[in-house]
Amino acid sequence: MRNLLETIQIRPLSDSALVVQVGEGINEVTHTKVKTILNLLEKNPFNGFIEAVPAYNSVTVYYNPINVYFSNLEKGVQSPYENAKTKILSLMNQSNIADTTYNRLVKIPVAYGGEMGPDLEFVASYNGLTPSEVIKIHSSAQYLVYMLGFAPGFPFMGGMDKQIATPRKESPRLAIAPGSVGIAGSQTGIYPLETPGGWQIIGRTPSRLFLPEQSPPTLLQPGDRIQFVPISLEDYAKDLEVKSWE
Repeated sequence: MRNLLETIQIRPLSDSALVVQVGEGINEVTHTKVKTILNLLEKNPFNGFIEAVPAYNSVTVYYNPINVYFSNLEKGVQSPYENAKTKILSLMNQSNIADTTYNRLVKIPVAYGGEMGPDLEFVASYNGLTPSEVIKIHSSAQYLVYMLGFAPGFPFMGGMDKQIATPRKESPRLAIAPGSVGIAGSQTGIYPLETPGGWQIIGRTPSRLFLPEQSPPTLLQPGDRIQFVPISLEDYAKDLEVKSWE
């Protein structure tokens, strides 16, 4: 295992945030580093730490600059940013990149095509496939949730077969129904709420992704693996239970 300090760069983002850059692109090696840093910070928060937000290849760390500054005055460090950076570097200097561990495999039921997936025909035509072939390819893979963003609980997932990769729509829709499953380039994702959006919509799940009454308030978490399970319109109306395995 390699020491984390060999792989990261830290830069200021604002007067109360910094970015820990761990790599480039979208891949599972970089994601493992992101998860390692996230777990380290959440298990060993420094004085003034607020939260750490993972992305594809970086972690943004938010902190209270006053608390961070006064917590380290006796050591003569000059600024809140330098204080926070010193504490993060010290923490990572004692740590190695962890083995990849994924908590859950979550199976998401999806009704493909028709009014649930108005862009399925386009995705099939764009890639020289039939709609049935697109469904088979999309539901055969397992997808890694790299991060949540855009809207509460929206999972950005990688690992999609390039055979069905399709560009975003040239003109975004003003409203996309909650649960809509979309494709954008080589990514796939699920809209948790009604929002505007430009992804190609190929299906819809009855599963709720944003659960504000629960803790955590999102169905999926970074590091989860997702598999889509095709269902009929009749099954869509039955409010199927989402299955997951620890």
